[in-house]
Amino acid sequence: MQYKRLEPLGNGLSIFVTDEHHFTTDTILLADFSQPRCGNRCVDLGTGCGTIPIIWCRELSNLSVTAVEIQKNAYDLACENVTYNGLEKKISVLNSDLKELKGKIEYGSVDLVVCNPPYKLSGSGIINSEATRKIARHETECTLDDICQAASNLLQFGGRLCICQRPERLADAMESMRRFNIEPKTLRLVQQRLSKPPKLFLLEGRRGGKRGFLNVMPTLFIENEKGDFSDEMLRIYGSYKKDFI
Repeated sequence: MQYKRLEPLGNGLSIFVTDEHHFTTDTILLADFSQPRCGNRCVDLGTGCGTIPIIWCRELSNLSVTAVEIQKNAYDLACENVTYNGLEKKISVLNSDLKELKGKIEYGSVDLVVCNPPYKLSGSGIINSEATRKIARHETECTLDDICQAASNLLQFGGRLCICQRPERLADAMESMRRFNIEPKTLRLVQQRLSKPPKLFLLEGRRGGKRGFLNVMPTLFIENEKGDFSDEMLRIYGSYKKDFI
């Protein structure tokens, strides 16, 4: 059994994490990049321990979020975190494969879908022997096509899909979005510091969006020239930045 510990998210919120299921900087960046609007109906595919929905509900009170997780131990942890933070009325957790959501979430009804997908293409890289980490890092249970197809089914016209991925998968992500009628609309690269190449991209697509325009945002730098968190990272970390410094 994995050791469970409590980590703060700020504004009085904390979540239980384990070595298997926890949040990273990528999770925090995706939550910020995808920020929903008041009244939105949202879905987090592969929610893990439920970090993104809980961050959203910290910022906005009027949300309806379904957090989908295939792994039972992660699902149990997400349920515990939702209950611990008193968010049962805003967040529902669903133990399901994202390829099997028909009849569980109304198709064409969702404003925002997010997913922090496996970074490594199936069959590439060294496969992690631990099942939970293998699912999280490699396309063993879902591919980019699976994610984009699920999102396309769930989203209403004009609804948003937001993902984060490694830069080497950018062409794959854009191609997959377009294959399922989601037009890439906003792209942001993330670099550790000026001297390093991009380590991550954040991409937003719109279901049914018109082709021909991609908004490329300024690069997000994790660190400044001194090696400290950049001003933007301090803004993103917000009231819980002191716990990471």
